[in-house]
Amino acid sequence: MSRVPALCSRFPRLLARLYADTRGIAAVEFAMIMPLLMVMFFGMIDVSMGVGADRKVTMIAQTMADLASRYTKVVDADFTNFFSIGDAMLTPFAPGDLTATISQVYIDPTTGTGKVYWSKGDAVRSLNSSVTVPAGLIGKDSSGNVLANQYLIFAEVKYAYKPIIGYVVPKAGLTLSETTYARPRQSTCVDYVTAGTCK
Repeated sequence: MSRVPALCSRFPRLLARLYADTRGIAAVEFAMIMPLLMVMFFGMIDVSMGVGADRKVTMIAQTMADLASRYTKVVDADFTNFFSIGDAMLTPFAPGDLTATISQVYIDPTTGTGKVYWSKGDAVRSLNSSVTVPAGLIGKDSSGNVLANQYLIFAEVKYAYKPIIGYVVPKAGLTLSETTYARPRQSTCVDYVTAGTCK
């Protein structure tokens, strides 16, 4: 019983020494911060790779529209080459989840709407189906009437991006997509052998 008062008298000093002892504080702080750091680290990997994949999808759409617009006539072998180039541009991502379609859109001068003249790719558009064309790409005269003989090359690209880790980006992935228009460069339109000559 005589030790109890002695311990009680020492208790405040023990608490003071414990409070002043900073050994191991870094380890405790690290243990508290580590989970957040891991989420941020792996999340940045997923997000940065997703941004890289999205940029590649944009470049592929622009490249396919640009390549097709340089021709006066295209054949099936040309489309095979276009799509092969797209697959190569997607490196280091797997091209198996990439879908690409190239179409030529005819601007109807009476209605000002876009109609598919020919289409080739993974998600072929039906002939004469409507395509929404930005108003700034439709040529008009000074009276506001739509000009005749207007064609646009329309490239559509989609890619199912699946993250490596899936901390921030859903493990099921995201669908990245891009559409691009380009005017034919060498002629009014680009002939496709199966669609016949342009109007």
